[in-house]
Amino acid sequence: MSSLVHKLGLSSELSWHDVYSLDDPSLLDFVPRPAHALLLVFPVSSAYQTARKDEDSSLPDYAGTGSEEEVLWFKQTIGNACGLMGLLHAVCNGMTRDLIGIAFCWSSHKNCLAYFFDIATSTPLAKLIASALPLDPPSRAKLLETSDDLASAHASAAAEGDTAAPAAEERVDLHYVAFVKSANNNLWELDGSRKGPLNRGKLDDGEDVLGEKALELGPKRFLKREEEAGGGEMRFSILALGPSLE
Repeated sequence: MSSLVHKLGLSSELSWHDVYSLDDPSLLDFVPRPAHALLLVFPVSSAYQTARKDEDSSLPDYAGTGSEEEVLWFKQTIGNACGLMGLLHAVCNGMTRDLIGIAFCWSSHKNCLAYFFDIATSTPLAKLIASALPLDPPSRAKLLETSDDLASAHASAAAEGDTAAPAAEERVDLHYVAFVKSANNNLWELDGSRKGPLNRGKLDDGEDVLGEKALELGPKRFLKREEEAGGGEMRFSILALGPSLE
């Protein structure tokens, strides 16, 4: 996953890291901070399908457009691309997008942000964001469908893996959902298969997406729903986008 976003232009100073626990502080300490985004990967269950259908039934189709949007959301129209959509939502929003063309780095000594280049302004990712911002959701979806840079980076990253990528029409049970914190301190759930971006609540100043409140409003909501369903699907994995260790 890091390989794909790096090919699109995200600085190698940022990478994806496995999150081994949502409750054990000693394991959470292994994840470099600040965490810019989370990517939740889970098998699609009947409890999830029901909850998604119930919530979406009361929501309008998202029609946001322009640079004043709090988040940039892409509707998924490409088959078996929810992983790619999750990655794009993670790197096109929140702190990562806010720092495009700005240099910063994380100082563990000073426990604060210093500077390095995040997304260079001439990269495919920066160009994609600039092209997508003025478009409505259907046009943004078309932009992704026709992006040669995106297709090339996706194919190159897939070729590096040990497992062949599934065909677009093949049934895949795993789903990917991104969580990001906006400049307004809201935690957003971003999923291209939904009707639009979902505001899950306000976070504190200085809290990243691995903070206690962010986890309760985000990934732990999924786990609680599965647990309450009884016999629900409890397998999941979480990745955090943060400073690289190398």
